[in-house]
Amino acid sequence: MTTTRPTGTAPKVTASRAAASPADARALGLAHYAARGVLEHFLARHGLTFPQQIALRTAVTAETPRTRDALVTEVRGVLKADPAALHATLDELVAGGLLAVAGAHLRPTEAGRAALAAVAAETAPVSARIWGGIPAEDLAAAGRVLALVTERADAELARLTAGAPA
Repeated sequence: MTTTRPTGTAPKVTASRAAASPADARALGLAHYAARGVLEHFLARHGLTFPQQIALRTAVTAETPRTRDALVTEVRGVLKADPAALHATLDELVAGGLLAVAGAHLRPTEAGRAALAAVAAETAPVSARIWGGIPAEDLAAAGRVLALVTERADAELARLTAGAPA
């Protein structure tokens, strides 16, 4: 049976619903892609892709301007993407006027900062509906678990890419 709810309201999360879905790789993946799908909807309005947004946000939030290679290294740490693809992503951001070449560094432009700010403003009410009502202690526990999973997965990926057997 399909239920409907008023536009703009989040589904009610019940204890039985949460208990029916143990945290595992599948649950993590489903949550990631659901949230990413929402974000990509807003990014598309601004002609941005998910990797471009990650690279641009990395440049904007850096304390000092980054070289191209340093930016690729930082973004690769997040996306686990091929460096050649990340260099292409940076080229797209430069061509689009969202990053500027300043000597050996890439700097975010005002247009790049404005695009991120616009996406943040547009996603804020949706994020509030998604995250709203989740108890703080649940968010804290989820944060600890996700940090541990990330740490372990990063260690496994480093081991695998260093040629260690699976």
